[in-house]
Amino acid sequence: MSKELINLFLFIGICFVVYIFFKNFNYKEGMTDASGNITNGIAGNAAAYAALAKSQAIKLEDQFLISKYSKDYETTILNLDEYLNNIILNNVLNINLNASPEIITNNFTTLGFLNQAKTALNNTMKYIDSK
Repeated sequence: MSKELINLFLFIGICFVVYIFFKNFNYKEGMTDASGNITNGIAGNAAAYAALAKSQAIKLEDQFLISKYSKDYETTILNLDEYLNNIILNNVLNINLNASPEIITNNFTTLGFLNQAKTALNNTMKYIDSK
């Protein structure tokens, strides 16, 4: 047999083995989730995800009965705000200015977190007032 004919059969044989290998490999790159289900991706699932988020929000809102208990919730938030103000004052008055810069920085970081908590309480109060 000629060398060209041997190379042709060798090439066809390698192509056949590769074909069999990939045919039985059964993969869908980037198109499946962990369970193997084909997904539409983030943009394709956006409407379904938005509907799920809305249904979960309604479920929670139904549990809280905001219209019925709004005064109790407002009182709770105001009391927590008062408590938080006292914690902030306590932290401010207990900052040791002779401590290392790392400790002083940690004290001010704590004050920043407490301030974010006050913002969260204010946002929660606005949400309750809007219902």
